[in-house]
Amino acid sequence: MKKLRSIFKRRNLLPVIPIAAILVLWQLLSSGDLVPGYMLPSPLRVTQAFIADFRLLMFHLQRTLMEAMAGLVLAIAASFVLAITMDASRFLKQSLSPLLLLTQTMPTIAIAPLLILWMGYGVAPKIALVFLVCFFPMTIGLLGAFSNADNDAINLLRSMGATKRQIYQYIKLPQGLPAFFSGLKIAGAYSIVGAVIAEWLGGDAGLGVYMIRVRRSYSFDKMFAVILLTSILSLLLIKLITIIERAVMPYRRKENE
Repeated sequence: MKKLRSIFKRRNLLPVIPIAAILVLWQLLSSGDLVPGYMLPSPLRVTQAFIADFRLLMFHLQRTLMEAMAGLVLAIAASFVLAITMDASRFLKQSLSPLLLLTQTMPTIAIAPLLILWMGYGVAPKIALVFLVCFFPMTIGLLGAFSNADNDAINLLRSMGATKRQIYQYIKLPQGLPAFFSGLKIAGAYSIVGAVIAEWLGGDAGLGVYMIRVRRSYSFDKMFAVILLTSILSLLLIKLITIIERAVMPYRRKENE
């Protein structure tokens, strides 16, 4: 048992154990008729539905990914600009902070119909919704990191005649990257979910549109297939962000080791 545990730990397979346990329990509940099949289709049925509609899912996936990535890229750019602007001006920080928090108090499902009303049924409202749900964690993370930057290092640079740009370049931005990437991982997961939610309310393509169509036909195995696909996409996106984080900050990996 100890040898098996060491193998799983060495190969980073420990997260597989709870996932496998959930899948086994799910299969037992479905096959044992403890839960009706139309309410909780078995993992085997979900897998079969995924394979059967694979081409259609990939078609809708292209639209969802485009909306998610466009909104995420815009959110990344806006978070840097807004965080630096608010950090540089105390007046703007105090005046914009309540507005920044207000954008997160409104339910996403309530904002989506308004965006569609204002922007139509194209991709614009979907990208806007993804932007709204993604920029907040990155902006807040950067703002906090800028506020907690090393004052001694900043004062040293100022005594050497450094400009504000140089202070951000050499002190604040490098020290803010860990917080930024933490927020980016959250935003990456939100981007896929936000795009799907926006597609629920209108459109001609996307995983959200596909979910609405299969729900109306009571094909819950196909709905679970979409949920599985969005979960995998979110995990892959977080993994990609982690790889980029290690490439940008190799010194952090050495510190952890």
